Parts: sequence; structure tokens; C-alpha cells
Amino acid sequence: MASTERLYFADPFLHRFTGRVVAHAAWNGAPSIILDRTAFYPEAGGQMADRGVLGGAVVRDVQVDDAGLVHHVLELSEGGALPEVGAELPGEIDRVRRRLHMALHTGQHMLSRALVDVANAHTVSSRLGETLCTIDVDLDVLDERKVAEAEEFVNAVIEDDVAIRAFFPTPEELAALPLRRQPKVTENIRVVQIDGFDVSPCGGTHCTRSAQVGMIRVLGVERNKGKGRVLFSAGRRARSELWAEAGTLRGLSRAFTCGPGEVPTSIDKLRRELTEAREALGAARARLAEHTAAELASALEQSPEHRVVAVVEGASPESLRAIAARLTARPEAVVLLAGQGPEGLPVLIARGSGASFGCGAFLKRLAEAAGGRGGGRPEHAEGRLPPGTDFPALVASLLG
Repeated sequence: MASTERLYFADPFLHRFTGRVVAHAAWNGAPSIILDRTAFYPEAGGQMADRGVLGGAVVRDVQVDDAGLVHHVLELSEGGALPEVGAELPGEIDRVRRRLHMALHTGQHMLSRALVDVANAHTVSSRLGETLCTIDVDLDVLDERKVAEAEEFVNAVIEDDVAIRAFFPTPEELAALPLRRQPKVTENIRVVQIDGFDVSPCGGTHCTRSAQVGMIRVLGVERNKGKGRVLFSAGRRARSELWAEAGTLRGLSRAFTCGPGEVPTSIDKLRRELTEAREALGAARARLAEHTAAELASALEQSPEHRVVAVVEGASPESLRAIAARLTARPEAVVLLAGQGPEGLPVLIARGSGASFGCGAFLKRLAEAAGGRGGGRPEHAEGRLPPGTDFPALVASLLG
């Protein structure tokens, strides 16, 4: 069987075509059909497959095998049959998806070229994903300033609206071309030439002029498996991301009652105020813990067992720790504290350095009796009891 004729090689903007079913096959266990010719791009070279409709059925995947046969995997209704061999089928490509892939793939070529020219960083792999596109280069660390310079370089070429040609050169023509990288195949080598800028072997769908890319946008630089990685977007996706971020910025500017350009200053001011508020809250909690500990200290001194049991209204685990730390400075002290809140009672049991009370074991008994949880060491334990638990009565009953 002859390999499938790829119509997108001649015209990447072709969205409607007809093809004849030449065989039924399967791809990864799913039934597929083979056409004599197709405009659907199969997943390859880091580019995702096209989607669309074929013979009235939704195309959910397109793949190519080693023989060059393009498999079209269709969405079939339960019990539905594949179109008959010999049938002529109309096909329609999802134009928006194809157009985005053209911009992303062409943008990737351009950014890879610029990374070589600006940062001497050669692309070793690339991926054009559903939500994220990446370029991995042969440097373990990428200078973000160089990447930004490469981004600006690419956008300048986009603005120049240079011609882009995709073709199959003769062996003699191929030998004379300044390829950015060597072909991965040895025959039927297709080349994408961005006039005056980049020449690369590639079988993907590409724009025919650089302005069709719209824009290239670097989203970040990171390391991945010892290689430098550039995250980027282009075309419709880049514009959508920018509009979404601009909308977020406008929302923040309204919230801060300032202009969009003043948002960073407002955020810095908010951060300073939040830091000051946290410091003030910490100081207030410390004073409250000191005051509460002073009140409980008298009960501790009057207890023959050097023990204090108390519920501190609204106390968080952090507050209980601060109070307990002051009380257990007394070596013989045993402190059993609980907070009070809608989600239950945070509980803390601690002892001084001279006491022998088993805090963790006692908290386990408390939790079992009340249906709570918690645990800890002999000298310190924490947990939580259900709302409504009468903590002092429960402790008294277990202490006997």
C-alpha cells in the first residue's frame, strides 16, 4: 500500500478536502481508516495532531506509522462501523487548532534560531503541548537576559513579515542549504526556510509569512534534566494569555483604586502593611499568652499535684504552646490546656523538666474517650477534641 499523500505539504491553509478510504486498520487498539490522501496532520516532531470531521464523524486522533500510512481514529457511536473501503469521504480540519499549531511551530523554529544567534544555545528537543510549549537547549543554564534578547529578535523578524517556504529540495539543493540542524530522515527531506533567518528540516505545518505568527512570548526559563528549558507561546494562545493577564491586572487596579501601572507599588505597600500587622498580632498574642500564663500560674502554685487544667477561649495551637512554655518553665509543672472554637478544641498537654507525667499516653486516653485525635511524646503532646467536649470534666474523670 502506498503511503498517504499529505495535502498540507502543499497548502497548510487547506481545511477542506476529499479522500478515498483505502484500508481499515488499528492504532493502539482503536479502529482507524487509511485514506489515499489527507489534509489531517498526524502527531509528529513535537507537534500535536489535527482534529476535525471526516465523513461526518469526529476525528479524535491522527497518527502515522513507519510505512507512512496516516491513521485516522474516529469517534464512532456504539455499534457504529467504519466507512467502507473505497468510499469517498469529505474532510474538514479544525481551522482554529491548525492555525494555532502553525504559529506555534513556526514560532518555535524562529526562537530556536534566535537562541543560537544570541545565546549560542542549540535546541535538542521541543514540544508543542495543549497548554505549554517548550524548547530544551544544550546549555545547563540559560541567561534570562539573553533569552529576552532572543524573544525581541524573533518579534522583529515577525514584524518584518518575511516569506516562509516549505519544500522538498533536491540532494544538490539540500547540500547547499545552511541547515540549523541535521535531518532526522535520509530521504524525502522537507525543509522550512524563513527568508534570511532560518533553514531547518521539518515535516510540520507552518505559516507562509512571518507576520502570520503574530507574536512570540517567552513565559519563563528553567532547568529540566540538566538542560536549559525555555517556556513560550505564540499566535492566538499568546494573545489570549496576555488578554487574561491584562484583565487580572485591571481587576487588581480597581481593587487598589489605582492605575494598572501602579499595581506593583500598591502590592509592595500591602506587603509592608501585612508584615507590620503580623508583627503587631504576634506581639499582642505574646502579651495575651503572658497574661493568661500569669493567671494560671496562681492555680498551678495552689495545686498539690502542681497541675493546671484550663480552657482558653479562642486560643489557637500556637497560643497554647506560648502559654504552656511559660508555665512549664517550672520543673514540676503539668499543664493540660484546651482552646475553644467551632471546629473543636485544640488540646495541648506538657510537663516541666522535673515532672514524670506521661503527656502522650494521657492525650491518647483523652482522644479515645472523646472521639478525638492526637498524640505526642511523654513530655509534650497535642491533638483535637470534638466541639462541645467538656474538657475539664473529661480530664477529671480520667485522672480520677
